[in-house]
Amino acid sequence: MSGHEADSIMLEFAAQAFQAKNFQLACEIYERQLKEQKAVDWGLLLKRADCLACSGKLEEACVLFHRAAAHKKLCAEDLATLVSCMADHLRTREGLPAPAAQQDAKWGALTCRECQGFWFEPVTLLCGHTFCKKCLECQAGNKSECKVCRASSEHPYRVNVLLSNILSKWFPSKAQAVQLRQEANGQYKDCKWQQALATYNEAISIAPQDYLLYSNRAMIHLSLKSYGYALQDAETACKLQPYWVKGHLRKAQSLVNLGRSEDALQEFLFCLALDTGNKSAKSEAQKLLLNLLSLQNNHGDLPEILQTMSHPLRLKGNVLSSLNTLAPNRNMQRLKTPLSSLTQVNMDIKKGVTISEDTDPKSSSSMRLSSQTPESKLNCSEKTTTFTAEPSVLVSSTCNMLKRKACPKETGWSSEQTPCKTLKRDPAVARVLGNEHSSASCVDSSDLDCSLCMRLLYEPVTTPCGHTYCLKCLERCLDHNPKCPLCKEDLCEYLAIRTFCKTELMEELIASYFPDELKDRKTVNEEEIAELSNLNKNVPIFVCTMAYPTVPCPLHIFEPCYRLMIRRCMETGTKQFGMCIGDSVKGFADYGCMLEIRNVEFFADGRSVVDSIGKRRFKVIRHSQRDGYNTADIEYIEDQKVQEQEYEDLLALHNAVYDQAFNWFTALKLALKSRILSHFGPMPANDCDVQANPNGPAWCWWILAVLPLESRAQLPFLSMTSLKDRLTGIRRVLLFMCRSRPR
Repeated sequence: MSGHEADSIMLEFAAQAFQAKNFQLACEIYERQLKEQKAVDWGLLLKRADCLACSGKLEEACVLFHRAAAHKKLCAEDLATLVSCMADHLRTREGLPAPAAQQDAKWGALTCRECQGFWFEPVTLLCGHTFCKKCLECQAGNKSECKVCRASSEHPYRVNVLLSNILSKWFPSKAQAVQLRQEANGQYKDCKWQQALATYNEAISIAPQDYLLYSNRAMIHLSLKSYGYALQDAETACKLQPYWVKGHLRKAQSLVNLGRSEDALQEFLFCLALDTGNKSAKSEAQKLLLNLLSLQNNHGDLPEILQTMSHPLRLKGNVLSSLNTLAPNRNMQRLKTPLSSLTQVNMDIKKGVTISEDTDPKSSSSMRLSSQTPESKLNCSEKTTTFTAEPSVLVSSTCNMLKRKACPKETGWSSEQTPCKTLKRDPAVARVLGNEHSSASCVDSSDLDCSLCMRLLYEPVTTPCGHTYCLKCLERCLDHNPKCPLCKEDLCEYLAIRTFCKTELMEELIASYFPDELKDRKTVNEEEIAELSNLNKNVPIFVCTMAYPTVPCPLHIFEPCYRLMIRRCMETGTKQFGMCIGDSVKGFADYGCMLEIRNVEFFADGRSVVDSIGKRRFKVIRHSQRDGYNTADIEYIEDQKVQEQEYEDLLALHNAVYDQAFNWFTALKLALKSRILSHFGPMPANDCDVQANPNGPAWCWWILAVLPLESRAQLPFLSMTSLKDRLTGIRRVLLFMCRSRPR
């Protein structure tokens, strides 16, 4: 084997070791190969650097990358592995939440999952998740699906009417601020940056703790080349929402344009630590790291770069620790600037004054704008994940607006920089609503009443037309008419899907603001379920045909009252109802049979086919009605058992009648037999113990169902408690059938 072939084998072995994450072995092979070569193979050197980085030896990896940069053998793409490892190292050392954990984070109830801002024109999808209308329209060109559960959504986006009205009434300031944000976004899209800046100033004066407003205003400052103010707004957004990737991206862009490349690199690495799939942050981090490696050629060492790995980041001190304490600094003075000062700043910008802080004008003017382009729609362009910061302004569940000073540990503001007093919060509500608050005089439980039952919404469901009802109320309405009860829009397609998912956001609001009312509502519902589950009192009765124990009884359900009855049987879990034949005087007969639902197949128009089988016989004690269908108080009946000689006589009679029935069925024409077998199944076998079943042998009921008798003639057999009498009656019918059979 030649030396070249041996080297190829070793390099292939090193590549396999790298893929198997045996970085130490791969590193040793690459090092040995480099020593054996006369000239430096820069490709092998970079591979060895990647192995060092993956094994946690970031300092040694940087030395090799620096060496390659000194000889112009390094490009930004070669630093992808190093940047990823530095981000992983940062996440582990700083104790940052893993990206997977962030995706499962608990969102504030009033925060859109897509834009991370307060709801604007909320739209509830069929799956029950809610997004801003503009956020859904931004992705309309892509596959229409929910970003939470990936369920497809083909319906047009209609604003949730009830939710939109509630947000406007309960949170007027936030609703006004988000309206201004949408207006400013439109101005920014039209390149009217000065107007957009003025609009955002007004919005922030209304909602000073909305981090999304600061982030979007930072983007406007970047466009106006006011990098100092952009940095201040970005830092404020990061303080309000420490784990929000977009805020740190804004901060990194500002730092790049201010010439603070090392700080910008740390911010981009922080973004990658929070979101490993952020391509923009990774690309910018690679470019910055390449520039820093190249700039160190004259020094021969890497002090600034190694600071990123060798000691705790400045980022943690300024961002994460700021949640507890904040020393006064120039950046935070912006938060105490009144609106009049902001207006003066805008006037200075209009006059051509470039505002910049903490940087030399030459360096700021020489730096280019970050390669990440501004979004035309700031509220929905980036799909990032955020953790809700510890809330500081909330309404209590009893709607008592008690004022107190904000605690620095809770709000992230020092006592010197607290912008205003905050409202007392309810911890139970805080877990759900995040930083949102409302006016006590506006919160009213009647705002969340169902327009059909006029009670607090229970299991709220939102239709494609945007109206919200209780799940059971909507189902009952659709039983009668497949149209929205309010706007009369056709809901046939919605009915065909038959997956009425509850509106999660509405459930969270009800649970947070009205826990006592919801508890009472649940109690009432549980009492109703318990009453419907009773199989002795108010048992649902289907008035149709004769049913027998152990005999299948398929049913076609199309009447609204019976749709409701079958649905309740399924919801309660009993899956049972009574079957009786009609009676011209009482409404239904005094005797019947309980049926157990084995399967229900629904059609698109709401009809269904129920596969049921007979269980026990009963006697009606009291006739009644409920919600349009019949009910009854019943008592179950069983056959009386006999012993000794009576049992012997009964057994002999049983065997004789069974043989007679079997012979009669065997003698039927083939076509008729096939129809009977397809509908009722085969004739049950003869029982060894005829009294084992309280309803008697199964074949007796099967033959009664098959015999061509009228319902009135069949009913006495159902009421009999003597097996001997039942067998005698069957024998008489069979004798009559045999005599009347044509010869």
